[in-house]
Amino acid sequence: MSRFMIVLGILYIIGAIYGFQAFRTLVRNPYLQIAYGLAFLGILVNLYFQFNYFDRSQGLTPGMGLAIGLFLAFAALGLSSGFFMLVEDIVRVVRWVIGKFAVSNDVAHSDFPSRRRFISQIALGVAAVPFVSLLYGMFKGKYDYQVLKYTLEFDDLPEAFDGYRLTQISDIHSGSLDNKEKIEYVVDLINKQESDVVLFTGDIVNNIASELHPWKETFGKLNAKDGTFSVLGNHDYGDYAEWSSEEAKAANLDELKQIQKEMGFELLLNENRFLEKDGQRIALIGVENWGEGGFKKAGDLEKAIKDVKASDFKILMSHDPSHWEHQVLDHPYHYHLTLSGHTHGMQFGVEIPGLVKWSPAQYRYKYWAGIYETAGQYINVNRGLGFIGYPGRVGIWPEVSVIELRKKPKRAV
Repeated sequence: MSRFMIVLGILYIIGAIYGFQAFRTLVRNPYLQIAYGLAFLGILVNLYFQFNYFDRSQGLTPGMGLAIGLFLAFAALGLSSGFFMLVEDIVRVVRWVIGKFAVSNDVAHSDFPSRRRFISQIALGVAAVPFVSLLYGMFKGKYDYQVLKYTLEFDDLPEAFDGYRLTQISDIHSGSLDNKEKIEYVVDLINKQESDVVLFTGDIVNNIASELHPWKETFGKLNAKDGTFSVLGNHDYGDYAEWSSEEAKAANLDELKQIQKEMGFELLLNENRFLEKDGQRIALIGVENWGEGGFKKAGDLEKAIKDVKASDFKILMSHDPSHWEHQVLDHPYHYHLTLSGHTHGMQFGVEIPGLVKWSPAQYRYKYWAGIYETAGQYINVNRGLGFIGYPGRVGIWPEVSVIELRKKPKRAV
């Protein structure tokens, strides 16, 4: 077991113990107290067994995701309520010390029972917010699909593509999906956008190609006039599962490519296609995953733009937005629009249009959700369709991006 998991477990236990004080103060029934304690213990034991006795050739499974989600929810309950009780204990100790030097011990003890109960009510009331939110995210929020529509204007967009619409989806993570009815709904929702092209920007599985088998027919229903195109994300290479040999790992990737082909996805592996309309064209470029830090760097932009001219209007599909920041923005070519995913917006945050946009993802990625523009070059970081790790979403909902390209009107002289 890693040191991180040990530290996490210790914090969980401390939070559970202190949080139990608040529960015990308000709930006097011993059976409910025992049930409360056993729930915390059971969640921790389940997580331990999920991570120490699972088939490492499968990587992260739905069962492990559920264990993580419940652990996070109960950890939030314990640590949030425990914080208040810890502060109360500290205050009580300080008051006791002061009382030692006071004329009367009333300073230390007169209001303790009523104050303890009041603090316990606040502690559990506050702790209920993240606890309920995390549970909601697991059972409802992860399928609360949002269609986000953008209109982007360009001076040099070919006239024939004025009004051209594309739908971007990303990060399906099919190994985490557990509700076929909801997935069929979102596929229908995507098709109802009636975009000219559908673009998928990577991470179609968590670890292995077989995760896609139950969803092959469903995602195969995606359709658009100019087709459905895709690229690979960091999870698609099988790097997070254990393999008997490099040959087995390579065969898994080959299978994944074949399944996408059978689904009707045209996978772009450091290559490009031209979308043509009324004798004009735009270049669609797809690179393999390139991520800053320890992420896979298989993306080869120079190879991908073979036969693409600097003057061509370019749409780049690249899974990790750090690629845009580190290689695309300063490239000699001008990439009009880059489409990425990868961050999921950390599946947790607060977004109120025009007021608040916050997620822990922003401390790891400069570009983590939505549309950004630099020097006339745009990127859309899709928040993802699926989920991984924590099996839910809170505040950062699953996204279908619809982007309309417009020719910028010429100014009157």
